[in-house]
Amino acid sequence: MPDILQKAITQPPEASPEGGHTQVLLDAEHLAFRAELRAFVLREVVPIAEDYERAERFPSDLLKEKMAPQGYLGIPYPKEWGGRGLDYLAYAMAVEEFSRAWGSLGIIVAAHTTLGIGPLYNFGSESLKKAWVPRLAQGEIIGSYGLTEPQAGSDSGATHTTARRDGDGYILNGTKVFCTNATHAASTTLTAVTGKDAESGRSRISAFFVPRDTPGVMVTKHEDKLGLRGSDTSTVILEDARVSEHNMLGREGEGFKIFMQTLDNGRISIGAMALGLAQCALDEGLAYAHNGLGLFKSLFAEQETLALLADIATDISAARMMLYGVAKLKDAALPHTQEAAMAKFFASEVAMRATDRVLNLLGRDGGIRHDCPASRAFRDVKLCTIGEGTSEVQRLVISRELLRNYAKGENK
Repeated sequence: MPDILQKAITQPPEASPEGGHTQVLLDAEHLAFRAELRAFVLREVVPIAEDYERAERFPSDLLKEKMAPQGYLGIPYPKEWGGRGLDYLAYAMAVEEFSRAWGSLGIIVAAHTTLGIGPLYNFGSESLKKAWVPRLAQGEIIGSYGLTEPQAGSDSGATHTTARRDGDGYILNGTKVFCTNATHAASTTLTAVTGKDAESGRSRISAFFVPRDTPGVMVTKHEDKLGLRGSDTSTVILEDARVSEHNMLGREGEGFKIFMQTLDNGRISIGAMALGLAQCALDEGLAYAHNGLGLFKSLFAEQETLALLADIATDISAARMMLYGVAKLKDAALPHTQEAAMAKFFASEVAMRATDRVLNLLGRDGGIRHDCPASRAFRDVKLCTIGEGTSEVQRLVISRELLRNYAKGENK
């Protein structure tokens, strides 16, 4: 992996594993930022990733001492709010590069940036944002997100957590599970039911920003996961936790809409994570083929291996074009629900195929070497077909948008 990254930094874009098409989508600033990211990853991430992963060690020191000073924990937020001041495409590229080296770091950054900060920045009151966004974007503290509940996974509308009005605040009770970063986070953005709609009888779901030190907030049950073992996934329990009415994001009853919009953006970052893991696998496959098989001396004798690598590279290239394209839609403030679902769905399925096929190519080495990046990527990538909506949910979102657009005459 280090040798491959070193070559990627020094080679021109058209000679990189991504291919020359990146020059069409990336301007000079983005290309320079990608080179910066790769140099950082090679210097600071690659040397520690495997040790941290095996020890299940959360990289607090890396985040605060190395990444925060570079602005990597607030990439898409304006400088006046403590961020790096870059666009969402740059942020997606960062998640891709971090994940290429270490999936746990990719998910930590994605959950903090999109889910931990995004709802607050986009829907919080001015006073709440001023108090918290700069600290989060500068990496002084990190954020987490609570949507999933024991009985409400893919069906986010089945939320049971409640928020009862109490004077000038709300009393929160409920449980949120699979909360990335929760143990180490200073805050959680979450949903809770604030009543029933009089006409439909459906729950009126609202969104809240909840500081970790709020009395009644407890973080428990660190999950023992298949992969991404350097990241933290825990349960957040709320027992009569009181927050101010000013901690509500948006207006009462808008929480479901707010979180669905947040997930549109989160799907871009999970798609980027999948891309990084897929590229990690391809890197390993290319190195194995070049160094171990003497491929350039016997191309026809190794057609099966060549075809496998060609399929993987083509899939990744198509997924990258889709993902970068939807990031540009987001940057242009254009609707991107369907496109984000498509990109996340395709990239995560591509990554599943890529890691599986490369492990088959590596054979024994892929199955027993603990320091094999492709093996780690294989374990990590399953999250990408689940987080921010499973692949099955993405299909529902895509088909719903297709039919909705058809009804409006936009697909005719």
